Amino acid sequence: MRHGKKFNHLSRQTGHRKAMLANMACSLIEHKRINTTVAKAKALKQFVEPLITKSKEDTTHNRRICFAYLRSKYAVTDLFRDVAAKVGDRPGGYTRIIKMGNRLGDNADMAMIELVDFNELYNGGKKEEKKGRTRRPKKTAAPVATPAAPKAEEVTPAPVVETPAAEVVETPVVEETPVAEVETPEVVEETPAVAEVEETPAAEETPEAPATEEDKKDEEA
Repeated sequence: MRHGKKFNHLSRQTGHRKAMLANMACSLIEHKRINTTVAKAKALKQFVEPLITKSKEDTTHNRRICFAYLRSKYAVTDLFRDVAAKVGDRPGGYTRIIKMGNRLGDNADMAMIELVDFNELYNGGKKEEKKGRTRRPKKTAAPVATPAAPKAEEVTPAPVVETPAAEVVETPVVEETPVAEVETPEVVEETPAVAEVEETPAAEETPEAPATEEDKKDEEA
């Protein structure tokens, strides 16, 4: 009989069960979340969380202890380099189990187990904060409000910079005025030239016609 024995053997012998949990822990460290049954997820939670606590203190002794359980040097490297940097301030509860429904084949309860600090969508980009039992209020709000006053004085020199910009715009307007003076004398020079050409041929044609007829009559008489 198994009365009072709460340890779940997962229908496996000791060697098979340890190898399976080691492989699942390596996959969880590498991919940050995996899908499995609820029973295996609860067993994996008890298996991997003590190892994550060991990774907070990077020593040769702790690395050898984690390698004895995980049996993969790549998983140990990721555990002490990436995972430990994320969970450094968390006192515990590094994993989360979310139930996913029942499996179609055997109707087993499925769940997703993931590392809490690597799910940015579920946390909204913020790390979860656990409330402690401290009764003393933290006095951090008062000194934060004091340095906000000198920031208003720094905004005053901004309008002074805009004044020289108006003087630069007025300078190119003066250069356009002499262009009108150059065009005016050209019109005055053309007018007398047209008048002289029209008057000269009119005076020459009038005396020639009567002069030729009178000369012919005098010669015949």
